[in-house]
Amino acid sequence: MMKHLKSRCPLLFFLFFSAQLLVAQSLAGDWYGLLEYPGFKVPVNLHVSEQGGAYSVQFLSPEEGAEWPASQVEFNQGKLSVTLSFATYEGTVAADFTAITGTFIQRSERFSLNFSRERPPAIPGTSEWVKTNYTKREVYIPMRDGTRLFTSIYTPKDTSRAYPMLITRTPYNIEPAGENGSSTIFLFMNHLFEDNYIVVLQDVRGRFMSEGQFVDVRPYIPEKKSKQDVDDNSDTYDSIDWLVKNVKGNNGRAGIYGVSYDGFYSTMALPAAHPALKAVSPQAPVTNWFLGDDWHHNGALMLMDGFSFYSTIGRPRPQPTRQWPTPFQWPVQDNYRFFLELGPIKNVKTKYFGDTIQFWSDLMSHPNYDAFWKARDPRPHLKNLQPAVLTVGGWFDAEDCYGALRTYEAIEKQNPASMSNRLIMGPWFHGQWTGGEAENLGNVHWGFNTAEHYKDVERRFFRHYLHGKGAPDLPEADIFITGANEWRTFDTWPPANVSAQNLYFQQTGGLSFTAPAANSGYDEYVSDPMKPVPYTEDVHLNRTRAYMTDDQRFASRRPDVMVYQTDALAEDVTLTGPLNANLFVSTTGTDADYVVKLIDVFPDTLSGYPANTQQVPMQGYQMLVPSELMRGRFRNSFEKPEPFVPGKVSEVKFQLPDIAHTFKRGHRIMIQVQNSWFPLVDRNPQKFVDIYQCSEPDFQKATHRIYRDKTHPSHLQVWILK
Repeated sequence: MMKHLKSRCPLLFFLFFSAQLLVAQSLAGDWYGLLEYPGFKVPVNLHVSEQGGAYSVQFLSPEEGAEWPASQVEFNQGKLSVTLSFATYEGTVAADFTAITGTFIQRSERFSLNFSRERPPAIPGTSEWVKTNYTKREVYIPMRDGTRLFTSIYTPKDTSRAYPMLITRTPYNIEPAGENGSSTIFLFMNHLFEDNYIVVLQDVRGRFMSEGQFVDVRPYIPEKKSKQDVDDNSDTYDSIDWLVKNVKGNNGRAGIYGVSYDGFYSTMALPAAHPALKAVSPQAPVTNWFLGDDWHHNGALMLMDGFSFYSTIGRPRPQPTRQWPTPFQWPVQDNYRFFLELGPIKNVKTKYFGDTIQFWSDLMSHPNYDAFWKARDPRPHLKNLQPAVLTVGGWFDAEDCYGALRTYEAIEKQNPASMSNRLIMGPWFHGQWTGGEAENLGNVHWGFNTAEHYKDVERRFFRHYLHGKGAPDLPEADIFITGANEWRTFDTWPPANVSAQNLYFQQTGGLSFTAPAANSGYDEYVSDPMKPVPYTEDVHLNRTRAYMTDDQRFASRRPDVMVYQTDALAEDVTLTGPLNANLFVSTTGTDADYVVKLIDVFPDTLSGYPANTQQVPMQGYQMLVPSELMRGRFRNSFEKPEPFVPGKVSEVKFQLPDIAHTFKRGHRIMIQVQNSWFPLVDRNPQKFVDIYQCSEPDFQKATHRIYRDKTHPSHLQVWILK
């Protein structure tokens, strides 16, 4: 047609072409893009307006039904820079104004984001695709006490067969895009679409659109005496009962899965489960918020995560809403500086939270392992379970590695061997297995996309127990061995074919499997809470995911970090299962934290290792493997803390998370010990006081000693795979 127009009327063609060219010389209008996260893509659109030669930009997320106006827009010589409250975008605009090629930058991560004037075809999992393939309805399901929980039900439009129901219960807002949109959860379910499910999503009691009062990690009530005795277990039971009876086309089988807090709700579905519940997958499940998950590790407050989470999520919800709370506005972009200038922990309430954030007040009111914390641990109730269980976790999950390992362990110990209980652990940060590609974590690479194996395992698990298809030929423990970078299967976890050995601290920074022979020996140093050891080398705001494998050379150079390492290994050494730190220490103070880090030291002659975006040299790289700390006051009892006696040798014993790692021939094994890990962990004043109520003068320097003689042989107990 264009050729015909040009030959018949060249002037008309010229005017038409000129008009198109003039229109295209502006950014104004709608742009369509795909934000490329590793392994999947999310639609992101731009709406650009122009007035008086100045541009205003709105980022639009169709999946969330959200709009984010830009606070600053710069466009000069084809370069576009857009600043949002939580991210920035940098792009290059094509000369004909038909495409923008650029990068979306959030925190320290960078993602490809390109725009065009044409709307792209629907991608599986996006709202447009969901509308084509599913019928959605939003309902309120009544609980036994009369409270109604907001629930979305997505039923396949293909009604030629019956489908099982796959349920996720969450406090994180199932439908931010509104009734005409669809949940972003579908973006993470592509590997399950082949079998197809009735997808059920529910806001838990008291969150977003559901009625009732929200209670963090609500305690389980074993003996319910009235309809008013409700918990997340009864809410799940009542929901499944209603769904089986009221959702057309279901096959009478249901499964539940979820990550993190959603993993907790998955775990809570297990005791006295509804008969229709056949398969449950707790993934990085919140399990014990005092001993090892999220907000505390061995009684020490994980400051940065707790503050960041509750400054937004913890805000009260006066009425049902689809809207997220406004994010906390950080006064500076340096978390080390922010938390150091904050001062004692009690200043969080006086400066920022007041009494409006209930769970932060609960944190401050329960500094010890009392009934409040014990009631929130579901493990004692994981007995006589009927559904099949697949627990998923990541070795480098900063939030809930503890929960995955200890949930599997509790089910294994408290149920008969015939019960189907399986574990898969990969080299992942929190939830990384669901998001697409998982070929690396920070600077450390695994050699292939490890998430594909998880997706295959999860697909087969739900296919068998919900669809009744395929043999359940899944191993008891499906484990990724880091260092060797390979998947291995085991009949038990921890593996049975191991030998226990101790890595002993030696003089002049040595580390070996031979116990020290000297009658005396110690390393002495000063720890100053006003200059705490940072948890990572970078200056940044948000806690990084990759700190769990970060290079520790910055820490080994500090005088307040003790370093012990072996000679170069003559052969591979593979450690599996838990690690037990056994320290003999003294301090001039009356309290102290003890951080133990196990590190894989790469050879100085390393070559051919994949490059990283930060250009960190991998020769001599000190890769953090597992790490953990103990708040010293709890060394003998989490319920009854006690001070150190200044100058007296004390034994501090605690367990590090499980490990599955091969230290390759030519590498070295290193252990670092320090007394602060900031601002990942709050500062210990090194004085036996209520840390949550103490004042600035309570923070004091202390001189520490780590003993390494035959009477006080500080060491790390490990299990070597045969």
